[in-house]
Amino acid sequence: MSLHNFQILFFFCLLSFVVSLSHALNNGFSVELIHRDSEKSPFFQPNQNKYQNIINAARRSINRVNHFSKNAVKDTPQSTILPDGGEYLMTYSVGTPPFKLVGIADTGSDIAWLQCEPCETCFNQTTPKFNPAKSSTYKNIPCSSDVCQSVRDSKCDGKNNCEYTITYGDRSHSEGDLSVDTLTLESTTGVSVSFPKTVIGCGTDNTVSFNGRSSGIVGLGGGPVSFITQLGSSIGGKFSYCLPPSSLTSGSSSVTSKLNFGDAAIVSGTGVVSTPIITKNPEVFYFLTLESFSVGSKRVKFASSSSTNAVGEGGEGNIIIDSGTTLTLLPSDIYSDVESEVAKVVKLERVDDPNNLFSLCYTLTSEEPEFPIITAHFEGADVVLQPISTFVQISDGIACFAFQSTQDISIFGNLAQQNLLVGYDLEAKKVSFKPTDCSKE
Repeated sequence: MSLHNFQILFFFCLLSFVVSLSHALNNGFSVELIHRDSEKSPFFQPNQNKYQNIINAARRSINRVNHFSKNAVKDTPQSTILPDGGEYLMTYSVGTPPFKLVGIADTGSDIAWLQCEPCETCFNQTTPKFNPAKSSTYKNIPCSSDVCQSVRDSKCDGKNNCEYTITYGDRSHSEGDLSVDTLTLESTTGVSVSFPKTVIGCGTDNTVSFNGRSSGIVGLGGGPVSFITQLGSSIGGKFSYCLPPSSLTSGSSSVTSKLNFGDAAIVSGTGVVSTPIITKNPEVFYFLTLESFSVGSKRVKFASSSSTNAVGEGGEGNIIIDSGTTLTLLPSDIYSDVESEVAKVVKLERVDDPNNLFSLCYTLTSEEPEFPIITAHFEGADVVLQPISTFVQISDGIACFAFQSTQDISIFGNLAQQNLLVGYDLEAKKVSFKPTDCSKE
């Protein structure tokens, strides 16, 4: 092939890519989300039964919220993600040519970081690590840049390059170069969508508690360098997900879900309700206002003298919505009132949890026990939670209430979000919910 013909071919290939990228962005796009206990997950353990999965998930929820203490949030620059608490994974690629990776997708984290070669101290990643020297589009960010100044706990190395540090509540951490490179997603339409000059953390000193194929975290929360913030106007500030019943509640381990961006993330139609996102610190969180719960016809207000937590006074912005926490966690007095109302309605025999994790458990006498419908009354949005989202079976013949008490931050967890299409519109500052069979989305 002559050089002239090659140039013509290259031009048309480039034109085709630009048109495809434009079409994907204008119409929105979706990527697959994989539950950590799915057969498709790198964390999947075939010899571990579904009951052990829920116990592990409950422990991760407790560990996650225990690290959101008042002092931690106010006084130290901590990420909101506990490394082994990520519940959903996504595949993506970094660099030119694209280098495929698996990361933990989390709405409570504000940076995309991955392990990089040469690695000084790294956790056991079973897949190859990203080598920035092999990417033609990789560049370090200088210390003098606005981006470097916007990242908490950043510093300069001896070459005037910006370095980031993320410290977790359990003292694990990731540290390395704050850089830019092309990040590529494989959409469910088959069109790869690339985002040049995406800020990433190229970690060379990483001490965390997860192992396997996962390379790090993909931050979908707020903050100046989160993946969602960086996509900005290209997705209209919109993303959504639909979490199908996981193996924790349904027994199925092969169902996946979608993470949607742009126009594909618009939540509309019959049954949609929306509630405002409240702006407050730390900006990585998506704060909502929960007014009360209804257990059947009995309402329990979400307000009391002890409902002050790590995010501020009880009231406006009193709970965060988080895809990375399994259970729903409430102030102890609110939880006690909700649990009391549930106990009044359920007519099954109460039993103790042999794992000492859940405080309200029952002996099952049929495959379809009669548990109550619970409604979460957010400001402007009544979200109906079916029993599959509020009770989990922890062993043969025992099911427990999937809410727990906390002295720290209140969290609307991912079990409560099952079979809901959850859409975030950051320009309109709202979160929308729509009852949906997510296994068919």
